[in-house]
Amino acid sequence: MERLGTGIGWRPEIAGEVERMPGIDWVEVVAENVCPGHVPESLLRLRERGVTVVPHGVALGLGGAERPDAGRLEALAERATALRSPLVTEHIAFVRAGGPLSASPRLEAGHLLPVPRTRDALDVLCENVRIAQDSLPVPLAVENIAALFSWPGEEMSEGQFLYDLADRTGVRLLIDVANLHTNHVNRGEDPAKALAELPLEAIAYVHVAGGVERGGVWHDSHAHPVPRPVLDILTDLASRVSPPGVLLERDENFPEPGELERELTAIREAVEKGAAARSTAQAKSSGAGSGSVGECGSGEPARQRVALAQAAVLSSLVAGTPVPEGFDRVRMAVQARALAAKRADVVAKVAPELPVMLGERYREVFLTHAQKRPMTGGYRQDALDFVEQLLLSSGRRERQDEQVPLRELREWWLERSGPVPRSRRPAVRLARATRRVLLRR
Repeated sequence: MERLGTGIGWRPEIAGEVERMPGIDWVEVVAENVCPGHVPESLLRLRERGVTVVPHGVALGLGGAERPDAGRLEALAERATALRSPLVTEHIAFVRAGGPLSASPRLEAGHLLPVPRTRDALDVLCENVRIAQDSLPVPLAVENIAALFSWPGEEMSEGQFLYDLADRTGVRLLIDVANLHTNHVNRGEDPAKALAELPLEAIAYVHVAGGVERGGVWHDSHAHPVPRPVLDILTDLASRVSPPGVLLERDENFPEPGELERELTAIREAVEKGAAARSTAQAKSSGAGSGSVGECGSGEPARQRVALAQAAVLSSLVAGTPVPEGFDRVRMAVQARALAAKRADVVAKVAPELPVMLGERYREVFLTHAQKRPMTGGYRQDALDFVEQLLLSSGRRERQDEQVPLRELREWWLERSGPVPRSRRPAVRLARATRRVLLRR
């Protein structure tokens, strides 16, 4: 596996700082935020300097019951080619549920949700990973995620689940030590035990990130400094194996460049401390598995069982249906609020005009909308649906609120809801408006 070194997550907000930051060997970019034909100039400059760029996917949903979408796989492959990347990464998670397998409406989580550590879910995941591997031009690595809740009746620990996945598919692993810490706080899982069970030779690289604890629940925010317990887990990992790469993630609430550089220094020191412990430790036989690739067929019955379970969970989180039996209702409520807050935050980024038009009331109004209407498409569609519902409710006189700027919202929605931007010619605009009314009837 290629040695990556020390890296940082590239984000547009800190692009200039990343270019000037010393000691950056590689960067990781959110795959869905890059257009292959319009790679940001900052990434092109980094790449020309010899800095490796790795696309990190968030929307494939490899842990979902359905097989990976061919269009999403093609898009991920295009980004790997455009960025000349040595590998691509994704998550062990499901992000949508519903559809024919569960005979229920399709729903989008808008966030990464944990898969149950069961044999059925592992069979489905293995087949999905193999489909993705066959569709990508470079190796795939998959990441363990942070979770706010646990599935009842799980049959394996996280380490066992990841070991079997790597053993059966040959997939590489992206180990997020911050997520191991999150699962320690939220689910009582021992990070050292998880590391001891991992196939260390399969590690492609490591994520390090910060979070925050609220009400006894650890939120993997990527918006706070890296805490000491996460660095200690990184040292433990480095005492067992030399990680090919280590990367600092930060998605928002960006500090001054000096603070990011200090965090990178702390990460390097944690790795060096682990390496020193490894070099002085007595050599031991690892007893690792052979790394052979096993059978990965899941069968439709397993997919259907996983589909029904995931649809029930996601529906309870975003559509207000009852929480399935065996789940911690308090934790599920925390997860539901987190998903709604994430929707509000991302829609505000996708459609920044909406918080401007609605002002301080944006979040309150959007969360009210989110309680009644789950997301069924992407975030851009979610923004359009939000505004459309505001306009429809005002038309039905269910909402008489002078603080909602209906005229501006209507113009915004009309400008973006069609396949092409609105024409400035009055006759064309009248014809399009008439056609919309007729279609609604």
